[in-house]
Amino acid sequence: MNSGDSALIDSVIYNHTLCDGWTNSTEGAIYHLGNTILFLGYMGGSGAYGALYIFSFLAPAFLCLALWGWFTVCGLDVFLWNLLLTLQCLAQVCHLIFRLMQDGLANEELSALYTAVYLPLDVPVQVFKEITTASENKVLSLAAEETYAVEGKTPIDQLSFLLSGRIRVSLEGQFLHYIFPHQFLDSPEWESLRPTEEGNFQVTLTAETDCRYISWRRRRLYLLLSKDRYIARLFSVMLGSDIADKLYSLNDKLFAKSGVRLDIRLPSLYHVLAPSPPGSEGGSASSPPRGSQGDATVVTVDPAPSNQGSDARNVHPDQGKSPVPKPPNQHWPSDTEMPSEDDTPGRLQFQRGCAPLAPTDTPKL
Repeated sequence: MNSGDSALIDSVIYNHTLCDGWTNSTEGAIYHLGNTILFLGYMGGSGAYGALYIFSFLAPAFLCLALWGWFTVCGLDVFLWNLLLTLQCLAQVCHLIFRLMQDGLANEELSALYTAVYLPLDVPVQVFKEITTASENKVLSLAAEETYAVEGKTPIDQLSFLLSGRIRVSLEGQFLHYIFPHQFLDSPEWESLRPTEEGNFQVTLTAETDCRYISWRRRRLYLLLSKDRYIARLFSVMLGSDIADKLYSLNDKLFAKSGVRLDIRLPSLYHVLAPSPPGSEGGSASSPPRGSQGDATVVTVDPAPSNQGSDARNVHPDQGKSPVPKPPNQHWPSDTEMPSEDDTPGRLQFQRGCAPLAPTDTPKL
């Protein structure tokens, strides 16, 4: 450091001019207005909206200070610096508004959908906009008691997502379950068909209240899923979760008269849901209980082919009778465990795409 620089520093620190006294005059209204706006501007928060708030106040504040420097102080440097800061703040405000318009959602219902469903899944706004663009950014409506689909008639050509209201699902006039907001209307139908297959609804969907929903055409949504793997995985997870919720909602409705909760995933559920044979109710005399000594007998036959003919001729119907014991872990439900008449086998046809349980599906002894 040379001697000139050290002399300048000493003059600034030690030999500066002291204030002889405070002036009683003020700098004018424009100066105070600019600083008041500057004070309010720095009270903004964080984020894009917080930055927009701050720069929206800073621009007029620096403009007031620029006018104060031009008219009151008559200082060119004061005017130029504040004018430069004003222009910078205006440019920042324009940039923030443009970014918010690019990222924002014009439709309030779609914005609420993103906040409630997609934001917790950390789905970017741009991805959500691609999803809604596939639905043409339209929100459709259903009036109360208006039908969305009729069993056996309405083709499966779209996938819909309920935004508000409640949908009643029924099969042959029997109530199955409800569809609530933020659930798919036809997720089982969507999963039951391949992209090249066609089919009709197996259930009837009726609006219980005024409903709002968005819908994707089948072909257009498949094109989107084939292009973007992230969106395909997102829909796969959402559809799987939705179908699981509907299955468990059906499972909660299956109760036996004795209070035992039944599980629709058990392969032997058909024995519980199947109607009893005539005369079996109440333990009538014409149909003895299972496992008693009145069970049908079985004639034992030698499996050897060489002796089959001769042994079969010598066997008498009254000989060799012995009841066939049932496996110890095989449990046949009694009539008191049969479900109520409301829980008929038709309720299990939730699928909407799967065949109902049949006797051939039961485990063989």
